[in-house]
Amino acid sequence: MPLDLSILDEPYSLDPSDIAFYRANAFVKLKNVATPDVVDHFRDVITREVLARNPIHLPMEERSTYDRAFLQVMNLWRDSEAVRQLVFSRRLAGIATKLMGVSGVRLYHDQALYKEPAGGFTPWHADQFYWPLSNDNTTTAWIPLQPTPLEMGPLEFSAASHVAVEGRDFEISDDSESLIAQMLERGGYRRVVESFDAGEVSFHAGWLYHRAGPNTTTVARGVMTVIYMDAEMRLKAPENESQQSDWDAWCPGAAVGEPIRTPLNPLLYPTE
Repeated sequence: MPLDLSILDEPYSLDPSDIAFYRANAFVKLKNVATPDVVDHFRDVITREVLARNPIHLPMEERSTYDRAFLQVMNLWRDSEAVRQLVFSRRLAGIATKLMGVSGVRLYHDQALYKEPAGGFTPWHADQFYWPLSNDNTTTAWIPLQPTPLEMGPLEFSAASHVAVEGRDFEISDDSESLIAQMLERGGYRRVVESFDAGEVSFHAGWLYHRAGPNTTTVARGVMTVIYMDAEMRLKAPENESQQSDWDAWCPGAAVGEPIRTPLNPLLYPTE
């Protein structure tokens, strides 16, 4: 029987409590966003792409903390029509739009994150440190490509920590792990780390602090992410080298102060 991918464009029934939870805590986990057979399909597709493009070949013990955390391959949608089907999913983009309460969303970029067997922890960080974007209307869909128990290193959230401004100048590193952890403990933010079922997807805001534990299993933890931004997002002047690099890589041709509408940032919801 042929695989049915129609769910990718079907609306997801968001409960008002899910939207309220996201807006209070800057993250939410949603069950049954995809079916197990759709998850299995994309695990096969994306794993092949990641293995073909993997830029890291050093033994684990010779890598930096960042490189031990995961293999990272970005903008797979440009090279794989199969991956594009997931990245351009109206179901996912519709969820992102409703959670943020905006009129629509554009793609910032996608990235596959594979935590290998014996892969290390992902330090505490906030994604928007890296993004030259003018406002906070951003969210990332974190899509596990298999059931993900605690032993695999699922995403861990610091609930409502998007309001904290301390630590926003830390890139992901050993320092961010220790210093942000101390800041979050002082602030009394609730730590949330739970397993993910097949088809369960989380969304988290750009300034939410999050991390992931090590993968202590014998199989890779595959994850696909899609980063959404407000359809009217404007480019801001970069505040660090990482933001300049992101401008060059993900928004080439965009102008500071102007809406980001480059060919690499298509409108995903509603569609043009």
